[in-house]
Order: sequence, then C-alpha cells, then structure tokens
Amino acid sequence: MTAPRAWRRREFLGTLAAAGSLPLLARCGGGPPPPPRWGRDAYRKPVRSRVAVLRAETYDAPLADLLRRGLRLCGVEARGRRVVLKPNLVEHDPAGAVNTHPAVVGAAVEAFRALGAREVVVAEGPGHRRDIEHLLTASGLLEVLRDARVPYVDLNHDAVRAVPLRTRCTALGRLYLPETVLGAELVVSLAKLKTHHWAGVTLSLKNLFGVVPGGVYGWPKNVLHWAGIAGSILDLNATLAAPRVSIVDGIVGMEGDGPIRGRPRASGLLVLGQDPVAVDATAARLMGIEPARVDYLREADAFLGNLAEERIEQVGELPGPLRQEYALPPRFAHLRAG
Repeated sequence: MTAPRAWRRREFLGTLAAAGSLPLLARCGGGPPPPPRWGRDAYRKPVRSRVAVLRAETYDAPLADLLRRGLRLCGVEARGRRVVLKPNLVEHDPAGAVNTHPAVVGAAVEAFRALGAREVVVAEGPGHRRDIEHLLTASGLLEVLRDARVPYVDLNHDAVRAVPLRTRCTALGRLYLPETVLGAELVVSLAKLKTHHWAGVTLSLKNLFGVVPGGVYGWPKNVLHWAGIAGSILDLNATLAAPRVSIVDGIVGMEGDGPIRGRPRASGLLVLGQDPVAVDATAARLMGIEPARVDYLREADAFLGNLAEERIEQVGELPGPLRQEYALPPRFAHLRAG
C-alpha cells in the first residue's frame, strides 16, 4: 500500500478556500442549508498579517515621516502606482473627532509620493452633506489639498460602472462604483477611530461606504443601510479588487454616540497595514473592544483577513500600553473585551 501523497501548499490553501464556501451559518432546526454567502473568488485571507501601531500624540507630529516608516514596516509597495486616498469626511468638525484629520490626509499624500507613487488622488463621497465645497472648506481639508497640489474627486458624482458582487451577504447583486476607485492601483482607506451607533465601530472596512455614490444610492447611502450594514460592508470590501492599505487616525478618536455625536477621545496613535481586517481588529482592541463580537469583523475573518492575535504580527509600538476603554453606544455594550 503506497503512502498518501503529500499535499502542496497551493492545494492546501485552495482546499481551505473551497471549504470556506460552505455556509457560514447553519439553519436552526434542520432543513436545507442556506446558499453560501461567498465563494473562492472572494477569498483573500493571508496566512499572517502585519499591522503597525505608531505613537502620534498630536497632529503637529511629523506625520508624513511616521506614515512612511509604518508603510515600509508593513511592506507596502506604491512605486509607479496610481494611489487613491479615501478619507472619512462627514461634517464640519471643530473638535477634530468626526473626520479623518486634514493633517493625516496631507501626511498620507506626502508619504505615498515619497514612496514613488505615480499619482495620488484624494476622493470621497460624503454621506451627509451634498455641498462638497462647504464641507471641504469647513473641515480644513481644502487648504491641505491646495498646499499639496493634489486633486480631489467627489465620488458622489463621479462616472460609475456596475460591478457584480463577489459575495452574497446582501441581496443587492451588484454595486455601481466610481471609475476613480475602480481605476486605482492602490486604494487607501484613511479611516477614523470611532464607535458607531449602528455598526458598533467604524474603522477602515466601514469607511469604504464613502466610495458608494450618493448620486445613485442617495444620502446617507440608505440603500446600503436597508440591505443590512454588516452585509453591505462585507459585499463592498470583497468586491473592490484593487490592492488595499488601511490607515486609521486614532490621534483623536470618538467614543459614545458615534460616528457624529460622540465625544472626542485622545488616543495618540495611528494604525495601518495591508490587511483591513487585521488593522480593524487591532484598532478595536485598542478601544477595549473584542473584535470577534463585532458581527461584520467576525464574518470577515473567514475570508477577508485575520482577526486572531496569533495571526497578526504587531510592529512599531506595543499595543498594550496604548489600549483604552472607549465608551460604547448602549446597544453595543456586549462588545467590551472580557
């Protein structure tokens, strides 16, 4: 009797991906299983992920140098690429807790240019304000864009293309997405460290709601909310094909009734990496939240990235000393770690 043939690594990973296409949730009480929510073409979970945590006490810190160091630590390759930076731009924000701070956006522009990006564009589709000129001016971002001589694209009114979903976490079937994002060679989610009264937390995965055009889906992207926020987050992130980088602005975050009406919380840190699930899991832990209790993060761990600490290589600062307990919306008290 011959010994069984040893599996090659590629075959093993392929089998894992195929196994992942089985239903994630079994139907209670028996009966036929529900159709799979995702398949092999949506599987992009790496064996291990690297996440950088960088200390930055204020927005006056040398943020471009910090980001460049963190991007290099995480092995980000930007040379020759068209990079689209997608900040979180929501409302007039005098306390600096609602939007990705303009200083972080400007620093990201400088860092990616220093890494050899062929082109850098800032693009966002705000979900609340339709007057983009007012929002850019009131947020302070317009001045940064002018000083950096970087173009801005309003994704709410960009040309769009219908893209079939790679997953079936909602019943949407397809999304109309902006050509600016679809034409990117590197998409950077410049998120804010915030709690969220409907999703629990809003970090780099949820931040990509802003690429869905209001000109098609309305304000504040109600079609995604009606389809289910958690499922929409998964469908959108699985369908965007361009390589990704996640950067979370936690220099000043938001706790409580986020993402708009919460309280500022100084955390003095930036979190970044190429696996958005691992970045968001690390950011959640820094907020005192158990990421496996966040519905969309727990499901994303099956096929989009790594949630478990043993699969995440932390570089830069040790996360432990920077951890704080963010106040949570009452309905999400169960997210508290421990």
